[in-house]
Amino acid sequence: MPSALRIGPITLDAPVVLAPMAGITNTAFRRLCREYGAGLYVSEMITTRALVERNATTMRLITHHESETPRSIQLYGVDPATTEAAVRLLVDEDRADHIDLNFGCPVPKVTRKGGGAALPWKTELFREIVTRAARAARAAGDVPLTVKMRKGIDADHLTFLDAGRIAEDAGVAAVALHARTASEFYSGTADWDAIAQLKQVVTSIPVLGNGDIWSGADAVRMMAETGCDGVVVGRGCLGRPWLFGDLAHAFGAPGIRPDATLGFVAGAFRRHAELLVEFFDDEGRGCRDIRKHVAWYFKGYPVGGDTRAALATASTLAEYDDLLATLDHDAPYPGAAAEGQRGRAGTPKRPALPDGWLATREMSGDASRTLAEAELDTSGG
Repeated sequence: MPSALRIGPITLDAPVVLAPMAGITNTAFRRLCREYGAGLYVSEMITTRALVERNATTMRLITHHESETPRSIQLYGVDPATTEAAVRLLVDEDRADHIDLNFGCPVPKVTRKGGGAALPWKTELFREIVTRAARAARAAGDVPLTVKMRKGIDADHLTFLDAGRIAEDAGVAAVALHARTASEFYSGTADWDAIAQLKQVVTSIPVLGNGDIWSGADAVRMMAETGCDGVVVGRGCLGRPWLFGDLAHAFGAPGIRPDATLGFVAGAFRRHAELLVEFFDDEGRGCRDIRKHVAWYFKGYPVGGDTRAALATASTLAEYDDLLATLDHDAPYPGAAAEGQRGRAGTPKRPALPDGWLATREMSGDASRTLAEAELDTSGG
């Protein structure tokens, strides 16, 4: 089993990538994951229009801690010129060592305007965005550009093989496939056979697999079964940043593989809260942000309802210290009770799309106007 992955000029000790997750993969979480293992740790999704306009929130989100090397940023865009400009900004101002383009987001507010997982259906638009972005990355510096995508919109409208070929021809450094359609959201079981199919079609650059990686053993199995060159991990690390230690160990790279007692988990939770306070430069905001992680960290552990409620409402690090001190730090890892699904899986549903989006793979005037509206999003990521 290979222990390294090369993406352009970047060599990773372990073939592992942290998937971008909105509201999760900020600097604090990336630093925490990096402390346990090896790999590439990608930012939250950044909107290209907001970046080009230098939205204040966006500029904070693309800032990396000095310990983060290589620096990785994911961009979401629907307009070729704006995406190209965003790539040039990141490279010219030395703000990233790796850039990823998001064509996998299944969230209705994104797909209903033709973005995310809906966009590769429009073949020529996808080609132009990826080609111009890859060219900009090469022209401005040696920064590899990659593409993350889904299988397609639904079972009747698959795009991943065409998109993989287009991305490879455009000169991207790697492609990653979340082996579900947009309509599946995060439900059911990821279709690892699709990753194997993509690997057969895309042969000159790495193919990364994403979907249902909950352990180091899962990652090794995915690579063995599909032939993919690396794995992308999302929900599996929610409340378990030390998963990257397990993944590193599975691939023979340096990493921390802990005996996850309740005391260890409490320490990781406290470290996460501390890093969030530093990231926001605001103790109250950092402590509010860690609240959404409580259920993930303590899943399966003997932590009573009252304590869980208190952890989900604390507002200072001192309060967290007092609450964590009351836990049974010697309680062992609970095994199966702590395993399995993490985060919202959702249920299969008809994806939200612009009117007439599926009628043709070419861009119409109405579709272009819808995408123009999507580019007005300056929400900051």
